[in-house]
Amino acid sequence: MKTRLISIAVLSCLSAASQAATLKISCGAVGQELELCKQAVAQWSKKTGNEVQVVATPNDSNERLALYQQILGSGSDKIDVFQIDVVWPGILASHLADLKPLAAGVEKQHFAGIVSNNTVAGRLVAMPWFTDAGLLYYRKDLLAKYRLPVPDTWEALAVAARKIQDAERAAGNDKMWGYVWQGRAYEGLSCDALEWVVSYKGGTILDAATGKPTINNPQAVKALTTAAGWVGTITPKAVLNYGEEEARGVFQAGNAVFMRNWPYAWSLTQKTDSAVKDKVGVVALPKGGADGRRAATLGGWQLAVSRYTKNQKLAADLVLYLTSSEVQKQRALNGSYNPTISALYRDPDILKANPFFGELYNTFTSAVGRPSSVSRNRYNQVSNQFWNATHDVLAGKSDAASALARLDATLKRIAPPK
Repeated sequence: MKTRLISIAVLSCLSAASQAATLKISCGAVGQELELCKQAVAQWSKKTGNEVQVVATPNDSNERLALYQQILGSGSDKIDVFQIDVVWPGILASHLADLKPLAAGVEKQHFAGIVSNNTVAGRLVAMPWFTDAGLLYYRKDLLAKYRLPVPDTWEALAVAARKIQDAERAAGNDKMWGYVWQGRAYEGLSCDALEWVVSYKGGTILDAATGKPTINNPQAVKALTTAAGWVGTITPKAVLNYGEEEARGVFQAGNAVFMRNWPYAWSLTQKTDSAVKDKVGVVALPKGGADGRRAATLGGWQLAVSRYTKNQKLAADLVLYLTSSEVQKQRALNGSYNPTISALYRDPDILKANPFFGELYNTFTSAVGRPSSVSRNRYNQVSNQFWNATHDVLAGKSDAASALARLDATLKRIAPPK
């Protein structure tokens, strides 16, 4: 009898092992993304008995999109679950599975705007994982030292940045800069530049209703001209090659007064090895002049299931677990990644770890979307033209008026009105 029971147990284990599957997921690696992704998929693996391999992909969003398009365009099942940018659902929709029948209504817990963004032709092609909005990081200690308020406008930021930068250099820190941000010719620059343009009430590149280009206007010219004036004065010329991590590296080393970045940078500035631990404040980005408005570009990432996976239901189960309240709370506590589930913004543990989550809730929920919905599969071309035009202005290769006139003509060709 004992031998028979052992045999049954062995057969049961062999059967379970034979049913186990191996999935592959692509996760980002900016900040703590990769580490937190690996932790969460390990938890799911332990719960389900299935293996998950985390596939490293480029940090640069343009390079990552190109890789995804190559893999999905070939109908490959090389990756089952993709981490996709908030502006990619329309570009990749035809290659992604509809998660709506599998989600069983759980998507209603997430911000409706992001769910709508991820729904293409009635199909829910991705689940919200974390949301983002551009924020202003500043040195609390340095503003207090020089008795300066947190700047309300870009003009006030430039004045404060220059004053503190020059004084700190005179005191011995010749590496100090006033303001660092993302200036490389890539998607991150489109995010920064959109914030400048919207803050000066210069439109949103394309009209949301008609798709008609709106970028060629005096306020947009003023916005880019203002930003170009920072380069070489309060911002290092090397910013023309900065992404998120390069900007964070300068700020976290104690060599910048202000920084534009996403929420993920907060937890890293507070680590024990950070030169600015307990010296950092976070607020909404400044207005474009006294008559301007605050503007933060909507960012964030989603999880999508490939149409070509051999394990669609299992891959969807992994996605639903990773985007659940439980995992989003872990990510908020350990990496300051903004949840997409509104109830978590009332969680006392999350608010203690990330005080600005509650204070800037409206900033996150009213962030400005890039024109991906209206331009659909042409968005990458639109953004590419926008960031290149902006980069030319920042690098001094063109004045803003000429660059935006050329951009307007190009956009009329590649993104004609509806």
